[in-house]
Amino acid sequence: MSLEILNQLETKIQQTVNTIQLLQQEIASLQQKNQELELLISEESDEVELVRKENEALKQEQAVWQDRISMLLNKIGEISQ
Repeated sequence: MSLEILNQLETKIQQTVNTIQLLQQEIASLQQKNQELELLISEESDEVELVRKENEALKQEQAVWQDRISMLLNKIGEISQ
């Protein structure tokens, strides 16, 4: 009977070891995916920052053009009067 209990214990220990190994593999896989996602987030953050800067530059350029157009319209208005 004690041999049977030892065999059951050995089986359970082996199952536990197998489960631990599978979980360790899953952890390693998830860590790799996490690193890939962190890299992607970093790249996307950099791209978003570039787009924000470009947007700001375009807004400033638009303001300059609006000022120039207003000045030209004022000059045309002065000539018309």
